[in-house]
Amino acid sequence: MEKVNEYSNGEITISWKPALCTHSGVCVKTLPKVYNPKERPWIKIENATSEELMNQVSNCPSGALSYKKNN
Repeated sequence: MEKVNEYSNGEITISWKPALCTHSGVCVKTLPKVYNPKERPWIKIENATSEELMNQVSNCPSGALSYKKNN
């Protein structure tokens, strides 16, 4: 079964699939206040707006990051 880590701010949930991640660094370069691979958890979803997060996740070249809007 594929490992998936989820991070939520109440409005959206970001899913990260480590097996798909190519470590291109687009996430870290785009939103360094959210993505810091040296920290745990490495995604701090609360450090950006939902709109900023959705825009960034849409640019993930590997598809390792995705999001869904919460109801």
